[in-house]
Amino acid sequence: MDLSHRTVLVVGGTSGIGRELARRFAAAGSTVAVGGRSPQALEALAAEGFGTVRIDVTDGASVAAARDAVLARYPELDTVVTMAGVMLLEDLRDPAHFAAAATTIDTNLLGTVRVVDAFTPHLVRRGAGAIVTVSSGIAFLPFPPMPSYAASKAGVHAYSEALRAQLDGTGVEVVELVPPAVATAGQEQVNPHALPLDGFATEVMRLLGQDPTPREVLVDGVLMHRWAERDGTYDDLVARRSQALSMLPGRRG
Repeated sequence: MDLSHRTVLVVGGTSGIGRELARRFAAAGSTVAVGGRSPQALEALAAEGFGTVRIDVTDGASVAAARDAVLARYPELDTVVTMAGVMLLEDLRDPAHFAAAATTIDTNLLGTVRVVDAFTPHLVRRGAGAIVTVSSGIAFLPFPPMPSYAASKAGVHAYSEALRAQLDGTGVEVVELVPPAVATAGQEQVNPHALPLDGFATEVMRLLGQDPTPREVLVDGVLMHRWAERDGTYDDLVARRSQALSMLPGRRG
């Protein structure tokens, strides 16, 4: 993928990985717009020179309004990165977890579908472009304290595979970014061994810049997750990760 002279929308780009990738695309020479919910974060990004749009991926009307605003300002849009997401702890022994499960799936999986649906017709009409979905290493190697997060990201992976097959021949490529734990505000509290954001973003942009673009963008730090079943390490790694269940409030003490 040529990373320069693109017109990129990063949905969920107001913080963490999304914000860093928006900055990297801009540094590579692309025009970048960022979508998110936080007015303060969007204002700060606008001050950096980014186009901004308010979007709530759990609200179909908000997604449609954001699409219309973006395409009116950037009719040449050719790349959509959809990565809005939440990470919530859940204790499956407590039925109250269902609210967290519903929020997680609505944001991470259905939010991805809403954004993809909104922009696919435009990209197909162009006959060229890219959709970048964001799953997780946890899609392939579950983190037991976050069951719905794992399920939602596994869903994003499967949906990306089907989307790629359905868009074959249209000129629109589908790329799945599979991050491991990265040291952002959400991850560093969960995993003190999370990858530094700067190094992660550098590796991601290097991989995205390859020709042909990888169907899955896998940094070195996520390979143990992605290939755990193939390598025969899955059961042992899940058992080790299950020790983190002590993080749940009802399991402490």
